[in-house]
This record gives sequence, structure tokens and C-alpha cells, in this order.
Amino acid sequence: MTCNVTNKADVLAKNIAEILKNHPSGYSLPQPFYKDKRYFDIEVEQIFCKEWILVGVSCQLPEKGNFFTLDIGDNPITIIRNQHNKIVAFHNTCRHRGSKICLAKSGKVAKLVCPYHQWTYELSGELLYAGSEMGENFNKGHHGLHSIHCRDVGGFIFISLSETPADIDDFFVDLETYLAPCGIHHAKVAAQSQIIEQANWKLVMENNRECYHCAGSHPELVRTILEWDDTRDPRADEAFAQQVAQKQALWDSEGLPHQLKTYGVGARNRLSRVPLVEGTTSMTMDGKAASTKLMGKSKLADLGSLRFLHLPNSWNHAMSDHIICFFVLPISPQQTLLTTLWLVDKDAVEGVDYDVDNLTKVWNATNNQDRKLSEDNQKGINSMAYTPGPYSATYEYGVINFVDWFNATMQQNIALDKK
Repeated sequence: MTCNVTNKADVLAKNIAEILKNHPSGYSLPQPFYKDKRYFDIEVEQIFCKEWILVGVSCQLPEKGNFFTLDIGDNPITIIRNQHNKIVAFHNTCRHRGSKICLAKSGKVAKLVCPYHQWTYELSGELLYAGSEMGENFNKGHHGLHSIHCRDVGGFIFISLSETPADIDDFFVDLETYLAPCGIHHAKVAAQSQIIEQANWKLVMENNRECYHCAGSHPELVRTILEWDDTRDPRADEAFAQQVAQKQALWDSEGLPHQLKTYGVGARNRLSRVPLVEGTTSMTMDGKAASTKLMGKSKLADLGSLRFLHLPNSWNHAMSDHIICFFVLPISPQQTLLTTLWLVDKDAVEGVDYDVDNLTKVWNATNNQDRKLSEDNQKGINSMAYTPGPYSATYEYGVINFVDWFNATMQQNIALDKK
């Protein structure tokens, strides 16, 4: 199944590709890319209906029959652990008359039953029951749920609505290696939040891709986080280089991968283990572990933060005691859903090994601060006075990378539609 483009939208897509082809790198995008519904629909079609999207973690589905749902554009989707203990994904639409099947955001079921006419599906998508009303010549085998490409990579769930997803196996292989020591398959979701930001999805991602604003906007976060990914950052000083060398020697002794790796145009994927502020071990208000039960194979508290980025929609921090996952999904031209998960070891006991408020305080505050920044950014971009402005090549190189990736991916995917 793919997302279909109308003829009129196809013409607009070609015009958008031409605009992007002539757009200078290092500048924010023209106004319609942040507010025009026609542009937004093309972006959902060309990005979110074609690329690999990071949507969750395997520990959200601990048992057979556990599911959660989400929407990508107009496409309702169900992610479920099937009867074979495999995580799979389906279009959440009945093969009878198209009704949504799973109406809840999450839950557990023995079978998938459409609430409209009770057509019943196995957890692996096969149609089991449609009733005698369909006639004796009705073939249930031709009416299973439409499946979606789904990959569990080191405990993170990626899906693609494309019939022929992009090949990013080099990243998947390395991600599996980097995540292996983190204990994600022995984790649980300790807390979850969802925020609807009144801003375009790209503004939410742009805001994340730089820390130019951190010192003035995130007093909780800067207690522990260092904004540099590696010592090649032009702003990194000698003290940071020495700290990195010391920590990397420690991580090497534990057999933990840490080198910065990037993949694709605009570094669409990034992997790197980096130190936190000296003297801190976790992203909490006091810099100490939020959970006394550490995660994964290493029992050292000072493991810094394993950061990984996946464009178009996710960034993540894995520390010794907990992991924080962020997933962005577009709702409308000026609405974006941000989901945040906090993971701890599944044997950790709330109120004994960890306190939820302490676990979530830093990033709850940071998410709300970033929401305000992105929404104010959107309000300014909506002005008749807005024109694309220049990014800083040092402080905002991550934003430049993101916009370059968006630009190249849109052009490439639109071009593929012409063939």
C-alpha cells in the first residue's frame, strides 16, 4: 500500500522540487514550507509515507497481543506483537468497509476485531471470520490486513509505508551494535508524555538540532548535557577534548562502542556516545542516577549519553540508568505531536528504585520550553515580513544538515514518482 498522489498534487510536487533545487544551503526554508497545507500534504506523501519512521520501542509491547496505534497523515496504523512473538505493523483499516479496527491508543487483544461488523483477524493479519453473510464463495485468504514494513532494531521499532523502503541497513546494523549493551529488551516504559505543539514538524526538528538556544532557555537541561557530539565541533575546547579522551578510555574498557558515525545526506542518522557535564551521570536535576537499578551489561554509572538521531522524526539519549526516546509526527501544517518515553530496567520498582517526578523533571521542563520556542517561531514565520534567514555554520550546523537532508530527500522522492 502507498499514499496516492492526485494529478494536481503531482504538479505541485514538481514545482516544490524545483523550488528546493534552487534554495541555498544554510538558509531557512521559504514560508510555504512551514504553513501551507498543500506543501504539508506533499511532505507527508514524500517523507512520512516513503521513509523509515521511528515510532516506538519493543518494551511498549511486552506480551503477545499488546498493541499501540498512531496516525501518519490520513493513515491510521497499528503496531502489535503477534502470536509468534514478532512485532508487526498493519494499516488500521478493515478489509470489509474500511472502518478503523483498533480505536484505543494502546491495549491488549486476543484477536483484532473490527467494531463495525465484527470481522476478526489473527494477530498476524489473516482474516479469520467474516460471517456467513459474505456467501459461500467468499475467500477469506484474499482479505487479510494490509501489512506495513516493520523492523525491530535493537529494541526500537521502525516502519515504512513504502512498498520498497529505502535501504538504510548500514545504519540498522551499527545501531543494533551500539544499542546491544543498553538492555532495551530488558526495559519497561516508566513514564510517557504527549504534547501537541502548535508548530510545523520541521520547526520542532530544527529546534532540536541545535543548542544555540540552550543556555538561555533550558536551565534544567544544561546542568548535565554537553551540546557537542565530538571533539571535531569547532566550538569544542581543550577541556572537552581531554574529558572525551578520558571517558572513551573508560568505555573501551567496558567494550562500549562510542565513535561518532553519520549516515546519508545531511547526516540523517547519527550515532555517538558523549560525556555529560563533568561530575554528572544522568539527565536529572542533581545529575545523579534517576534509577538505582542500572540498565544493560555494564554496571558503571558514568557511561555518558549514547545519542542517536533518525530523520525525519526522532532523537534519543541512552544513559546508564535510563533511556529517553522522542518521536515526532506531523498532524497539520502547524500542529505536531511529540511523544516522549522514559525507559528503565524492567525490574526497577517505582517508589523504591526510581521516582517518576525525578526521572522526568528535566525533559518535561525542556519539552515545554521547546514547545514555546517552536510555537513562537511559527508565529513569526506566519508574518508577511518573513523571509528565509541564515543559519550559523557553527552553532546551527545540525539545522543546516536537517534542511539539506529534507531538501535532497524531497527532490529524490519526487523524482522517483516521475519514473
